[in-house]
Amino acid sequence: MVKTAEARNIALAFEGAGEQPHFNRTAFTVKKKIFATLSFEDRTLNLKFTPVEQFIFCPPGSDVIYPVQGGWGRMGWTTINLDKASKKLVRSALEAACKSRLSKK
Repeated sequence: MVKTAEARNIALAFEGAGEQPHFNRTAFTVKKKIFATLSFEDRTLNLKFTPVEQFIFCPPGSDVIYPVQGGWGRMGWTTINLDKASKKLVRSALEAACKSRLSKK
């Protein structure tokens, strides 16, 4: 289990990371691009992965980390259930999402 405050602190620890409101969530950005959003209410973290990263991070049938339903999921958006996730998974996933956004031109 990862507390929402811990997930927020991990996301903001990356160089150049910022925070802003995004509908009913908090968005974490780098280079003005969102790499993750956090819901304090639902205790979920959504991350923007490439299709390859999503494939690597999401084992079939997982209830810990899984693609967002519908079109957003097909674009790489992935949900982590913070009540079931390890701190190591959250840190690794946030790092991958942030690095992916940094590498975009």
